[in-house]
Amino acid sequence: MKAILLLISFLSPLCLYSQNIDIRLLRSINSPEDLPADKFCTFVSGTEAFIVAGIPAGIATAGLIMDDKNMFRDACVIAAASAITFGFTTALKYMINRDRPFETYPDITKKIDVISPSFPSGHTSSAFSTATSISLAYPKWYFIVPAYAWAGTVAYSRMELGVHYPSDVLAGALIGSGTAFLSYKINEKLNERGKYKPCNCP
Repeated sequence: MKAILLLISFLSPLCLYSQNIDIRLLRSINSPEDLPADKFCTFVSGTEAFIVAGIPAGIATAGLIMDDKNMFRDACVIAAASAITFGFTTALKYMINRDRPFETYPDITKKIDVISPSFPSGHTSSAFSTATSISLAYPKWYFIVPAYAWAGTVAYSRMELGVHYPSDVLAGALIGSGTAFLSYKINEKLNERGKYKPCNCP
């Protein structure tokens, strides 16, 4: 019992300090005034669903047209990573049920409408899942740089618009990247097993 009390007494100021850093960073990003960047951030934030769905759909379509099984498989892995990321992020949101920053701090200005809990950022997790999946499937700088630039801009936009703390965004980026990496590695293992599977053909 004493050990638990000591742990709580140690963690409480640490959590409070972390929360202070979180809101300070957010206050430096979010502005109560209407800024030219607001429209851009709203637009970028709105591209998340279209790009997350459009990238695997486009790759799958190209794979079917070109009769390229590898491209079609890549599309399936990217889509699977996005689906797992979405499910995991949504479950965490409602388990943790963190209030949005504008609900807790009146000086934070909400610039778009949102309905779900705050932690982690779903837009960020989906964006980083897609960016990581693309980077692993097509490890060329001209795929990697735009993919992560877009994902990073989506993450920033969620804070600029006042709907997420920096910690929400960081958690979303880690979840999305981690899920995409695991999905890619699992697919690699399954492909290796398929290649060396003995043939029982007559």
